[in-house]
Amino acid sequence: MQENNFRVNPHSLKTNISRVETDKLVTRGYNQRDLIEKIRYSDMVYLILKGRLPSLKEGKIFNQVLVSFCDHGVTPPSTQTARLIASSGSPMNSAVAGALLSFGHKHAGAIEKTMQLYQSRVNSIYRTEDSDIDNKQIASLAIDIYNEYMSSDEKIPGFGHRYHNVDPRADKLMELVIKEGFIGPHVKLALALEDLIYQKKNIRLNVDGANAAILSDLGFTPDLGLGVFIIGRIPGIIAHIHEEKMDEEEFRRFCDLDDIIYEGGRYDGIY
Repeated sequence: MQENNFRVNPHSLKTNISRVETDKLVTRGYNQRDLIEKIRYSDMVYLILKGRLPSLKEGKIFNQVLVSFCDHGVTPPSTQTARLIASSGSPMNSAVAGALLSFGHKHAGAIEKTMQLYQSRVNSIYRTEDSDIDNKQIASLAIDIYNEYMSSDEKIPGFGHRYHNVDPRADKLMELVIKEGFIGPHVKLALALEDLIYQKKNIRLNVDGANAAILSDLGFTPDLGLGVFIIGRIPGIIAHIHEEKMDEEEFRRFCDLDDIIYEGGRYDGIY
């Protein structure tokens, strides 16, 4: 008889995030009873994602990042999707899921792409523990990026906004990191790029470009960029869903028949 070598691993799930015991919950090595009392929600998010508590400066800046993402009115596709689903009578979780599913390359996808750009260019320069990238190297990186994207007629991610000439969120975030003295190589690169692109194209950093630089200097990898954006944006989405349910008629019309232009073939009957 052939021996059956198939074995089931009794410990198939492994995690470094939390340990659950009877009457006790430990998260990243901390008793959650203590965390509830002693840290802010943004610090908890940082701890969960990064595996350690932030310093006072890191925690302050990360909180500012989350606040900057919170809402942008009814203009984004995700918010409109959430309100449309809520209007149909769907529950909160369905409307939130619809909003999250609407994030894509053109909406919310820029932050990951921008983080990849900044980090790949900064990492391309050799650095030792005793040295940092100087301003001349940063300026050279910015020029190289600008020339590469212009030669291929591509838009540099993290710049420009369809509603704002100056994105007030990006402008404020850069003001705050400068005030806090939190200016790492990725923020330096973003500012150098902004100076160059503004001179050439009259285009400024947007919130994704600013936060991509800040999150990169905080040590976040690009694959977490969209996740941080989602954490920041969900309160706004929930507020819009709630407002839709409370203040608007169910199954309300988002457009009238007169707003729709039919461009298909003309129907003249069946012959």
